Amino acid sequence: MVHKLISKGKKILVDPQQTVLSAATIIMFMILASRVLGLVRQRVLAHFFTPEELSLFFAAFRLPDLVFEILVFGTFSSAFIPVFSKKLKEGNHSAWDMASYIVNIGLVIFIALALILSLTADKFYQIIAPGYGLSEQAVISYLTKILFAAQGFFVVSYVLTGVLESSRRFFIPALAPLFYNLGIIIATVFFSKRLGLYAPTLGVVLGALSHFLIQLPLSVKLGFRFKLAIKINEDIKKIGRLAYPRLIEVSFLQISKSAELFFASLISVASYTYYTFGNTLQLLPIGLFGLPIAKAVLPTLSRQSEDIPTFKKTLISALYQCAFLTIPLSVFFIVLRVPLIRLVYGTDIFDWTATVTTGYVLSAFSVGIFFQAANSIVARGFYALHDTKTPVLISLTAIFITVVADFIFIKVLQLDIWALASAFTLGSFIQFLLLLLIIKNRIKGFPEKFLNPFVKIIFTSAFSGLFMYMILKVFDRSVWVKRLSFFGKFDFSQNVDFEKFVLDTRYTFNLLILTAIVLIVGVVLYIAISLCLDSKEAKAFLSILKRILIRRKPAPIPDKEQESVVPTTEDTSLG
Repeated sequence: MVHKLISKGKKILVDPQQTVLSAATIIMFMILASRVLGLVRQRVLAHFFTPEELSLFFAAFRLPDLVFEILVFGTFSSAFIPVFSKKLKEGNHSAWDMASYIVNIGLVIFIALALILSLTADKFYQIIAPGYGLSEQAVISYLTKILFAAQGFFVVSYVLTGVLESSRRFFIPALAPLFYNLGIIIATVFFSKRLGLYAPTLGVVLGALSHFLIQLPLSVKLGFRFKLAIKINEDIKKIGRLAYPRLIEVSFLQISKSAELFFASLISVASYTYYTFGNTLQLLPIGLFGLPIAKAVLPTLSRQSEDIPTFKKTLISALYQCAFLTIPLSVFFIVLRVPLIRLVYGTDIFDWTATVTTGYVLSAFSVGIFFQAANSIVARGFYALHDTKTPVLISLTAIFITVVADFIFIKVLQLDIWALASAFTLGSFIQFLLLLLIIKNRIKGFPEKFLNPFVKIIFTSAFSGLFMYMILKVFDRSVWVKRLSFFGKFDFSQNVDFEKFVLDTRYTFNLLILTAIVLIVGVVLYIAISLCLDSKEAKAFLSILKRILIRRKPAPIPDKEQESVVPTTEDTSLG
């Protein structure tokens, strides 16, 4: 029995996934596990450090992330994997040499940039984080120098991720982000009292090293070897050409992220922490629903690119499914923002002001969750039509609008940190609108009743959210005691013996119970009303659940189809 379990475990780790179902199951499960562990990581950080201290830690990621995302995330994920996969399928052993060349080129460029930016980090942070004092900027600069070491490991690790994915080994690459988060958590828990902010910083290095080491043995077994050589052959040039549009987009995106730090630092020292925590939560539904739908629909859209009516139907269906899953979650996040923030980040040193402020940030982000997810889907519609330039140009336009909105909201109107999240949502909305209008012309218009399902989803989500809000207020003891919300306007609240049916949400367990009940009621009500309104998306959702519960013979992965599970920047970044 033990031998059988060991053999099965080894098979999962080493053998390629041969079916869509097995690969998709592993990908989705590990994404969920990574997101949950990422929240645990943030909770641990909030337990040991104040928002002011964490703001310095998060800010220290800005320069390392800038180099990493442009050099690695912007290049390898969009260009290396397709080229390497093709050569590997052809049985060309030069693919392994190409992978080694990419590692060496990446390291040379990264080390040069890291040395320059490390030496000038204090000057850069005086420019991009002017709201911090000189002593705080000095701490940020020192932490930055340590974090560059972590990103160096990622330069190599992401190549290994591409190697494993191209060989249909999905489990190990999907497991790597968990080890990254564990490294930060372990170092923070055991060394924070002695080392302060240097504990999680060293934990990032430990996590990045683990991210690399866990992928190394299987990569070597498959054929990867480190070689001290650089050769700029046609394959390397092709990777450069493919990466160029994405490189420009990611570069401007990093300017936008640096602008966020700039304006957040002008509000208060702790503001960047509130912004980061709110962003972490709002990325959950995008990572779990938006991106998987976008990835899943691309091969189908690519095959249908010559059949415009069918292409249009598939694209619209994907948008409806995305809206059905993400819009209610946006409403749920807005309604449950305070309980969620308290449950995830609530510690003795993360006070009520921090909770409320982070809740406002989460609400502002939540309004744009659908737009962010839908942008990924519509952009892939352009990719399927062999147009990579239009999505990039529209993305740059949205980034410019976001930065301008940042300036107006913070410098001119002098609003709080939630305004930065609102600016981001505004940019995402404009990006979605432009993408939709342009692709509408490409595919000769949308159906006459194109907006009807969206109206149904918005109505159902709003009604469910209102009902959830009422339940949350009625059964929360603090609302009755402090006469909060709508109860403060009615005299009957003084005559009701509310202690018999309310929960004292000062205690975490009671808060968890109330939040879970409200959420379950909201989900059931949302699906029930959707079915009453004859929602095709609701029926499809229930059909998928049935298929998951009933075993069927899985389909093999097509030879020409690859799925990328490269960790998102949220998995490998805190800033």
